[in-house]
Amino acid sequence: MQDRAEMAALEFAPTAGRDPHGVTRRRPITTPVFDAYWHFAAERQRIFHRRVRGEPAPWTNDPVLAAHRFTNAYRAADRVSQYLIRHVAYDGDQAVDEVVFRVLLFKLFNKVSTWELLTEAFGTRPSARDFSVDEYDAVLTRAFSRGERIYSAAYIMPAASPGVPRKHLTHLRLLRTMLGEGLPERIAACTSMRAGYEALLGYRGIGPFLAYQLITDLNYTTVLDLSEMEFVMPGPGARSGIRKCFANPGDYDEAGLIQLVADCQEQEFAKRGIVFWDLWGRALQLIDCQNLFCEVDKYARVVHPDAQGTGGRSRIKQRFEASPDPVEMWFPPKWGLNERLPAKPVRQPHRSTAFAGRQRVLPLPVP
Repeated sequence: MQDRAEMAALEFAPTAGRDPHGVTRRRPITTPVFDAYWHFAAERQRIFHRRVRGEPAPWTNDPVLAAHRFTNAYRAADRVSQYLIRHVAYDGDQAVDEVVFRVLLFKLFNKVSTWELLTEAFGTRPSARDFSVDEYDAVLTRAFSRGERIYSAAYIMPAASPGVPRKHLTHLRLLRTMLGEGLPERIAACTSMRAGYEALLGYRGIGPFLAYQLITDLNYTTVLDLSEMEFVMPGPGARSGIRKCFANPGDYDEAGLIQLVADCQEQEFAKRGIVFWDLWGRALQLIDCQNLFCEVDKYARVVHPDAQGTGGRSRIKQRFEASPDPVEMWFPPKWGLNERLPAKPVRQPHRSTAFAGRQRVLPLPVP
C-alpha cells in the first residue's frame, strides 16, 4: 500500500473547490489510479471507434485492455444497451404503458436471450396489453428446468418478495403491480431523473443502484427526455473504484465526486495531454463516469495491484474475445447522433467537439 506522501494531490479545475452556492470545499486528494481513470476512458473509447470503423485487431497496445473484457466508456454503446434501445424501446408501440412495460421487463432480467425466448414463445414482442404472469411464468420455468440462464450476471437481482419458489415469478408479479398502480404514467410525468428514481425505489426488490439503472434506461425512450447530468447513484463497483482513485475525498461524497469528475472532464483530459474521442460530440455523462469508476476498479487490479478498494478482489475474471460480427450503433434519435455515425469505415473518428482547440492532437495509428 502506498504511503500518503506518494499520493498525487492532483488539482481539479479552478471552480472545483466551490459548491453551487459558492461555498468553498476541501478538495479531494487523488492517487495514481486517478490518472489511470483518464487513460482508461480514452483508450477504451479509441478501441470502440476503431471497431466501429471496421479496423482489424489489435485495437490497442494496452495489454490489460487487449486481454480483458471491459464495458464501453459510454453506457449506451454497450451491447445490451444497444439491443434495448434498438429492439425493445423503439421497436413497437410507443404508447407510454407499452414502452415502460417492455423496458422494465427486459431490464428485470437484463438478458437478450430471455427477451428473445419470450418473443418466440408468444410469436410477437411482449406487450402490456396481453401480459399474463401465469403464461410468462410457464415459459420461464420451462427454460429454467432446461438449465438455461434467464438472468444476466451483470448485477445481482434479488427476489422481489420472500417465500416464492422461483425468483422470476416475484419479478413478474412486481411488474404486474407496477402496471396496476399506474407506474408508467407516473414515470412519464417525472420532470427529473431523481423523481423517476424515487418512483422506482418505492417498490420491493428495487434498491438504489437498480432504480438508477432503470430510470437511465427509461430515459433512453420516447417517454422521457431528462438530463443525465442531473443525478447519479454510484453502485458497489463504482464505490470501490472511487476509493482507489481518492486518498481523501475532501468535502465530497461519492456522488459528488462523480459529479466533479464529469464537470471537469475537459480539463482533466487536457492537463494529461490526452485526446478523448467522444461519442460523436456527446461528452461523458454522469452515468458514464459512474460506470468508468467501476471499470477502473477492475483495471487497477492489474495496473495498480496495491490500490485498495472495497471488495478485496485481485484479478479480472472475464477475458476478452472479439466477436466476428460488425459493430453497428444506433442511439436514441433525440440525441441527434445517428446522423453523425459513419455509414462506412473511415480513417479517423470524429474528434471531440467539446474539447476542440484545447488539446494537442495525437494521430491514431493507421494499420
